[in-house]
Amino acid sequence: MEEYGYVAADPLNPDIIYGGKISRYDKKTGQTQNISPEPVRSGKVRFIRTAPVLFNPIDNKTLYLAGNVLFKTLDGGHSWQTISPDLSRPEWDIPESVGIYSNDGLKTMPRRGVIYTVAPSYKDINTIWCGTDDGLIHVTRDGGKKWTNVTPPSITSWSKVSLMDASHYDANGAYAAVNRIRCDDMRPHIYKTNDGGKSWKEIVNGLPNDPINVVREDPKRKGLLYAGSETAVYVSFDDGDNWQSLRLNMPATSIRDLVIKDNDLVVGTHGRSFWILDNIMALRQLNTALDNNTSILFNTQKTFRVRWNMNTDTPLPQEEPFGENPPDGAMIDYFLGGDKKEVVVEIRDLNNKLIRKFSNHDTLYKIPDNNVSPYWLRTQGILSDKKGSHRITWDMHYEPLNEPASFPIAAIYKNTAPRTTSPWVMPGKYSVNLIADGKVLSKPLTIKKDPRVKTSIAGLQLQHDMSMQCYETKIKSTEIIKEIKEYRQQLLMKIKETQSSDAEALKLLIRESEQMESENKENNFTKVKNSFSSLLRIIEDNDNPPTAQAVKAVTEARSQYQKLVLLWNKLKVKK
Repeated sequence: MEEYGYVAADPLNPDIIYGGKISRYDKKTGQTQNISPEPVRSGKVRFIRTAPVLFNPIDNKTLYLAGNVLFKTLDGGHSWQTISPDLSRPEWDIPESVGIYSNDGLKTMPRRGVIYTVAPSYKDINTIWCGTDDGLIHVTRDGGKKWTNVTPPSITSWSKVSLMDASHYDANGAYAAVNRIRCDDMRPHIYKTNDGGKSWKEIVNGLPNDPINVVREDPKRKGLLYAGSETAVYVSFDDGDNWQSLRLNMPATSIRDLVIKDNDLVVGTHGRSFWILDNIMALRQLNTALDNNTSILFNTQKTFRVRWNMNTDTPLPQEEPFGENPPDGAMIDYFLGGDKKEVVVEIRDLNNKLIRKFSNHDTLYKIPDNNVSPYWLRTQGILSDKKGSHRITWDMHYEPLNEPASFPIAAIYKNTAPRTTSPWVMPGKYSVNLIADGKVLSKPLTIKKDPRVKTSIAGLQLQHDMSMQCYETKIKSTEIIKEIKEYRQQLLMKIKETQSSDAEALKLLIRESEQMESENKENNFTKVKNSFSSLLRIIEDNDNPPTAQAVKAVTEARSQYQKLVLLWNKLKVKK
């Protein structure tokens, strides 16, 4: 691999990685092999430091490498075949932007251009598009036997065909991002063809004067395009007829490539990190103009039940550079055409049992006094009832308990959530309901098991059932403790209104009720409640079936709880 350039993982073996000009790296052994088609430089082949290296999307065995000619290998670089002539300009005009540096030598110097972008067709294995860094576009329809120059007339020499993308839906379709900074042209240039390059249309309406480096077509929705410029990312919903900004919270930086991976848009910048726009399914569903009468609950993507933060130690200091994880749960996107009085999002199982509910009338949880600096904590949010697009993330747990928040030692700067107080849901199918001022919209939601977890569904079901016993019994214990407190208050009021002989009997009932609640006594609801809290954390701490010891402890705690319930039922009727 090199500091600059393409990297291509073998689709048939992700431990094998190709890159540079060109090397084959084996992650398992750590060994790197030079597999260049020209091991000793002869001067006949020219390579740029960002030489294209990529696999054919139809045939996972075919790997391309581009210099001024296009190479192909079917055996991992053991042997190469040259499948194009020199596709760069044989001669060129000198643009005015060269200024005082223009001279006759520039006009007669040897060829310097190289293939800067390669775009194999997603529909036809024999169709390949190539664009050069000196402003030419060629296409072959027979796997490289014959190439045709299909360059639009407006693309002059010293232009750079920065990146091309073949259409996912039409073998005759392609898109080209052309950068003309060297011609002192700071305007955007994106071209598309639907007839194999016979004609091209420039599609830049809505784009500012900002050179474009990359254009990509969405593989799941025809006509949905993404473009990257020297400062931002843009989106078009109508095959390039109109563009709008998709920058969001990204800083202004040079965008050099875009990759659509499943439902995420990955942005490669020029030395300013990778950025990912998680879950672009909402973009794929925007087919009509949104108006004040529209409410939309967008389709949900499959969500994997993955434990988000597995660090068990103290956190990295906030000045330490590190990447950001994707949202920790199922993303739910919705649009409101206008402000609403009441908005609710429900998650229900296939039996219509309510699992979790969010409302615009929810309140923020209270952060108790502690020694945790507030900059560690995640910003709280309430379900929005305002006009516009919104996203919430469900952490795939049941309704949290109404108790003071506590935070783990393994904090994440500005993104530390409270410890969960409820069990994970099982992998399976659920439904999401959006209720906006009485109007109900529903979408299915699938939760998948972490593919790295080898525990069987039966094992996870046992874990779930044990956790639910702890969770539900803790809730019931909390309710009974509240009943006991109210019971004592009633007795205290009665003592004030009664004779002294009866008062002694009432005081005895108060002492008995205190014993059922007080944590200092051997058997009481507070102790049982705390036991279920501890057992819930132990059982939910990993994706494994609960141990025999944990199952036994839950059984014993439930038995103790049931005995206390019998005692309480006998006591509470005595007033």
